[in-house]
Amino acid sequence: MLSRNAESLFWIGRYMERAENHARLIDVYYHFTHDGLGAEGDWRAARIIDALGAKQDYEQRFPNLQEETALTFVTLDRNYMNSLFSCVAQARNNLRTLREKLPSELWDAVNCMYLWLTDLEPSDLLLDSPHQFYQQVKDRIAVFWGVQQSVMMRENEWHLIESGKYLERAENVVRILRSVTFASHPDETAYPYWLALLRSVSGYQAFRKTYADNFKAEPIMEFLVSNLAFPRSVHHAVSLLEHHMKRIEPGDDTHVALRDKVIRKAAKLRADIACLEREDFAADKIDELLAGISQSCMKIGALIAESFFRREEASA
Repeated sequence: MLSRNAESLFWIGRYMERAENHARLIDVYYHFTHDGLGAEGDWRAARIIDALGAKQDYEQRFPNLQEETALTFVTLDRNYMNSLFSCVAQARNNLRTLREKLPSELWDAVNCMYLWLTDLEPSDLLLDSPHQFYQQVKDRIAVFWGVQQSVMMRENEWHLIESGKYLERAENVVRILRSVTFASHPDETAYPYWLALLRSVSGYQAFRKTYADNFKAEPIMEFLVSNLAFPRSVHHAVSLLEHHMKRIEPGDDTHVALRDKVIRKAAKLRADIACLEREDFAADKIDELLAGISQSCMKIGALIAESFFRREEASA
């Protein structure tokens, strides 16, 4: 497989997963008001911008922080490379170069979503409810993943898309967790935050099944980081990243050695997560733990680029 094709496939997975996670991360802050915290619009906008790492880019373009402007920037802005629209557009561009190699249904799913986003105006985000809009985003991306699961041959192309998806998922779940400062809220006011966080990853019912009503920081962190059975946990994502890396067949011995290096790094991160104890999720340790997982994911991404992509064309 040509390295440029491998790169395009990997980033299709990353960009589609990133778009979905953007929708989830933005939506969690709107859960705050709906669960009775009464946060003002500008407060929500500030948290969204910070959580997505968009503060510097936003401030270069806009002098004031306003809710509608911030939402438009991180969702529909065509000049901000990390907006939700840009993620879908870049996935579409990568898919377009591979249309002859991939099922046509994949192109149809991404292209329809791209055209839908292209037709939207900024006012559409707040016309009915941001919840409804971002739910539509998640639903449309679910169509793409459903088609991909149903029709793709389980060959290198499949494993590369899946690898991109699960690396991006691990990084973004960590980002969501880091965006909520558990220790800053007294126990008597913490419940809406835990509920919002679990809803943002569609994990409320699964958490209740495992921990009942134990809505505290440590069990929630433990569930979202180390629960192997929950499909949006970091542990689950890293395990599947390792699984798909093992099934990619490189073209020569050099690439085999590089791929195996990626596998070892992913296996180490998986094992480290599997060995975590409840006390490792205490308030005075969690920031360091999440930062370490984030750094490991970034190193894995760099190793994948070194193993499969032409460096001069590496995406970001």
